[in-house]
Amino acid sequence: MKTVIMAGGKGTRISSVASDIPKPMIKIEGKPVLEWEIDSLREQGFTDIILTVSHMADQIMEYFGDGSKFGVQIKYFNEETPLGNAGALFKMRDWLTDDFLLLNADAVFDVDFNRFVDYHKAKGGLVTLFTHPNSHPYDSGVLIADVDGCAERWLTKEDTRPQWYRNRVNAGLHVINPAVLDMTEIDPKTVGTMVDGKPVKADLDRQILKPLCGTEKMFCYDSPEYVKDMGTPDRYEAVCKDFAAGRVKAKNLKQKQKAIFLDRDGTINKYVGFLRNIDDFELLPGVAEAIKRINVSGYLAIVTTNQPVIARGELTVPQLQEIHNKMETLLGAEGAYLDAIYYCPHHPHKGYEGEVPELKIECDCRKPKPGMMVKAADDFNIDLENSWMIGDGENDIMAGKAAGCMTALIGTEDYGQDMTVSSLLDFVEKF
Repeated sequence: MKTVIMAGGKGTRISSVASDIPKPMIKIEGKPVLEWEIDSLREQGFTDIILTVSHMADQIMEYFGDGSKFGVQIKYFNEETPLGNAGALFKMRDWLTDDFLLLNADAVFDVDFNRFVDYHKAKGGLVTLFTHPNSHPYDSGVLIADVDGCAERWLTKEDTRPQWYRNRVNAGLHVINPAVLDMTEIDPKTVGTMVDGKPVKADLDRQILKPLCGTEKMFCYDSPEYVKDMGTPDRYEAVCKDFAAGRVKAKNLKQKQKAIFLDRDGTINKYVGFLRNIDDFELLPGVAEAIKRINVSGYLAIVTTNQPVIARGELTVPQLQEIHNKMETLLGAEGAYLDAIYYCPHHPHKGYEGEVPELKIECDCRKPKPGMMVKAADDFNIDLENSWMIGDGENDIMAGKAAGCMTALIGTEDYGQDMTVSSLLDFVEKF
């Protein structure tokens, strides 16, 4: 599979860090960020690379050459005229005959690309977007997908968005079938030509990807792996610190992950009994700060919650999703995010008016059984023995123990937990 890396940006926002070299050549731990990307790709078997270059292109081409000293093959497309972030794809359309990876050269990442590509192939779409939550979804483009990961809406920063939405952001890594380039309204012959004194450009997100929403041809690959833009001095400083601390490599899903599993009601939000009305959802004091600290600790923040109201017919799945959207929106407004949410919709006891018969079963996911944590461990390669389950009830502690996790109880009872705390923030400050 070919990999196209867009390395032509001017990097004006980070010019105070290095104004005499192109942005992809800025060093982290003594090595250009683009070299880190190429090393990561080579180690995973992706050795056929195309670099699109423009600003200070000679420096990049002189350093990397044909790629042989880096164990890869490199071909260049030099944008002498600005073509936008997708124009080069049209100009080198003949080079692209099959699915290819499309990456940015100004991002710091360590990703299991084979896992990403396998997901793309399994879904059978034309495009797969690498998506993840971040600490500022309110000023990022947000993707809305269905339960199968099929992209339904792409909300740019300028678009009006729902009051509550899932924290799912495009990370700028893609698997693309070149057929999508032939499906747009863009005339390849006009890209790069001058109209009214300005070159005609092609925009990847707005003109190629966003129109695919709702066509069942584009999917979202949700992953907690490390992908961060280093385009500003502050962001560059942050990724340098993460690199030095080993957080970049540790987040690759080839590595065993650690997680803090969180009960929902009474742990994240105020306990009101069975929560059926979205207006009753209210974050507990200190929760956003606690989850924000989990986010920077290297642990995944994963919710596991029993939701028998689904089986009892008191809440629909879309209504539950809206409640969870509210939870993610409120957390995102305070710079915190959840890596995943798992819920059990089952309830074994029958006799409720409006109940859903197929969900009235004994299952393996309803706490105190550990099914949700086992599923998360499979999805994210989690080391359960070095992970925690925290909640406010006996079922949470029993589920955590059954999964082999360490456990913490918010409360005063003794269920054999490893730690007793007064709140989620108290736990984070102690563990």
